[in-house]
Amino acid sequence: MSENPAREQIVTQQVYIRGANRPFGELTLEDARARADELRAATGWGPTARVAPVARAWRELAMAMERESAGTVSDLSPEVVVELAPRLWVVLPGGSGPPN
Repeated sequence: MSENPAREQIVTQQVYIRGANRPFGELTLEDARARADELRAATGWGPTARVAPVARAWRELAMAMERESAGTVSDLSPEVVVELAPRLWVVLPGGSGPPN
């Protein structure tokens, strides 16, 4: 399998979860489910309505991990990782770098 530079950059991005910064590629199915639930609970009306698409993306990540029997994000196909990362705000939408 050939290397995918975008995927390699994405899986090394740090994500704050379980009380620490962790590489995105190390996140588990449980982590994805927990983040989806956390963001869904924060979604409301007005400015917080903007959280809903991100919460849905984290749910899609969890579903993809279930579908592919992935133990961690790194186990997912490169296409899924690259497609979902901007919607998860692991990298900036429309860009290639991490959100600041």
